[in-house]
Amino acid sequence: MSAHTESRFAAGIYEQRLERAVQLIREAHLDALLITPGPDLRYLIGSSAQSFERLTCLVITSDKATPSVVVPKLEVAGLRESAVDELGLRVLDWVDGVNPYDLVQSALHIGSRVAVADTMPALHLLPLAHSFSGLPVSATPVLRELRMIKGDAEIEALRRAGAAIDRVHARMGEFLQVGRTEAEVGKDITDAIVAEEHTGAEFVIVGSGPNGAIPHHEVSDRRIEAGDVVVIDIGGPVEPGYYSDSTRTYVLGEPDPEIAARCAELERAQAAAVAAVRPGVPAAAVDAAAREPLEAAGLGAAFVHRTGHGIGLSVHEEPYIVAGNDLELRPGMAFSIEPGIYFPGEWGARIEDIVVVTEDGCVSMNQQPHGLTVLPA
Repeated sequence: MSAHTESRFAAGIYEQRLERAVQLIREAHLDALLITPGPDLRYLIGSSAQSFERLTCLVITSDKATPSVVVPKLEVAGLRESAVDELGLRVLDWVDGVNPYDLVQSALHIGSRVAVADTMPALHLLPLAHSFSGLPVSATPVLRELRMIKGDAEIEALRRAGAAIDRVHARMGEFLQVGRTEAEVGKDITDAIVAEEHTGAEFVIVGSGPNGAIPHHEVSDRRIEAGDVVVIDIGGPVEPGYYSDSTRTYVLGEPDPEIAARCAELERAQAAAVAAVRPGVPAAAVDAAAREPLEAAGLGAAFVHRTGHGIGLSVHEEPYIVAGNDLELRPGMAFSIEPGIYFPGEWGARIEDIVVVTEDGCVSMNQQPHGLTVLPA
């Protein structure tokens, strides 16, 4: 198996993204877009810089001027690992004692209608806002439109991530054993996630027995017992930063017939939601497609969360597959389909795939069996 180890895409991909960003800035009647470290910065220039008390900020203006990056001098070497040089961006470095917010202001050139990423820390937002003639607005409409439609390289990264996390699920018989604690199982899963191409384990949920009824349970010292239903929800990033996220449900020993029947209904609901995905369908309709079979089976009240969330450089991003979201699906959108049923104090189950919308439906990034998987007790 050959692992992809590049931390970013080729510079041409970021060049296209920056050009598209300028177009969207102009369409939104904005003068500039300010992006501090995080997934948005990685999306636009391939930088994995972290946010510190010293300001790093990408400045993109609507006049098609060369974008600038304001960066502390001691962080310039790290910035060079991004596509900044190949893109020909202006690097405005600064040292302690210099006001970096003045540097941002000097790079704006025009106007004052500035949009900022919604992840910008208040530590930087407030001083920046003070230097503008008007309050900044949210860049979410621009960034959402940019990141929500995945290109071919992104879809390939999501495909590799899905295959990698599938290989971890395929090993669950090694890890899930009666008498082991959730924490012990979680440690093995974490190691396996890293061994299977990921740069780390972002989350590991081992919800056994009654803990499976807690959707965002992580791990505990509870020992797994014969007959337990166990929810395993795991994922992490593969280079260049795209996430896996997959949930399967297991049982130690032959399941109670009622549990098996309810899990079969859940499997049908998940399949119905996947089948509903195609261009032009509102996100809310996919959520409804997952709920209808469960409601018909008397399990509607046990499904207590949205059906899915977008995924890419963030585990949770647009689009959200939830009631009330009339956003129409488009080819290239990537998101989870993950209905679940939960019975507090007893057990729970969830099935999750990542899917990408195609021209006539969708393709799943995950191929592991969806039904309740029986492991030896």
